Amino acid sequence: MAGSVGDVGTSTNGIAGERRQLINVAYRLLGSVAEAEDAVQDAYARWYGLPRSRQEEILSPGAWLTTVTGRICLDLLGSARARRERYVGAWLPEPLPDRGEWDRAGGADPTGPADPADQIVLDESVAMAFLVVLESMTPAERVAFVLHDVFRYPFAEIAGVLGRTPTACKQLAASARRRVGVARAPMTATGRTDVVRRVKAAWERKDIEALVGLLDPAAVMTADGGGMAGAALRPVEGGVRIAQYMVAIADKAPGLELLERSVNGVPGLVARRGGVVMTVASFDVSDGCVTRIWAVRNPEKLRSWASAGR
Repeated sequence: MAGSVGDVGTSTNGIAGERRQLINVAYRLLGSVAEAEDAVQDAYARWYGLPRSRQEEILSPGAWLTTVTGRICLDLLGSARARRERYVGAWLPEPLPDRGEWDRAGGADPTGPADPADQIVLDESVAMAFLVVLESMTPAERVAFVLHDVFRYPFAEIAGVLGRTPTACKQLAASARRRVGVARAPMTATGRTDVVRRVKAAWERKDIEALVGLLDPAAVMTADGGGMAGAALRPVEGGVRIAQYMVAIADKAPGLELLERSVNGVPGLVARRGGVVMTVASFDVSDGCVTRIWAVRNPEKLRSWASAGR
């Protein structure tokens, strides 16, 4: 992904062309498509609010927009901590569909307005495991790490976002990197699709024994209902307990349909009932076993999935 933004001029087309990059930055910083879109819209509003003479003084409008978007996200991350203390149950990042998959299925209108989720590049930096680790960072660490390690912005530019020296920003990124190194297992694609497919089959059969065999004994399942959908308020720990919980969900929801879908760029499952997406589940797989499950059930975070599987 591109690093430092070059001079794009002050034309409307040049400025508008920065939107995709800004959405990608903001989603990784905030973990929410809606909040990322709002942050970018706010940055554009500030740009267009500048006098023409001031706009012409800015050598790199793209870099200016990135700095402003970063500062807006930094403020939002600070207030998000207080909001999430009031959040019902666990908070998880908003899951992303592979929009090309829905387009091929006829679920998206190619002539309609672009959804912000369409513009987010799916790579390791949006995998649910990675985004959850980002949540453990301080807002300043997260901004420094994402801008430098993911988008390759130089620390001199990041200093302008954080209002700190380049050396301090480098130290923040290093601290964040240690968190990632300790908390995140290497992401590998080998066998991931097969394991998720076998989980789907065992879940559909309500086969607890088969599910236990696919789950790491120390596996953890975290669900996000946001108080708007039924979900365990605390993480479910242990392969046996998770298997029992999954089967109990299936028992309580007759007619539940499971679909194999890409979630944040890796194999996952979508649970649909009566044509409505109820749950989007992402999996972390290691040595052929599921080690983590993140199940998003909050309907406000599933809007991008409205056409899934059609």
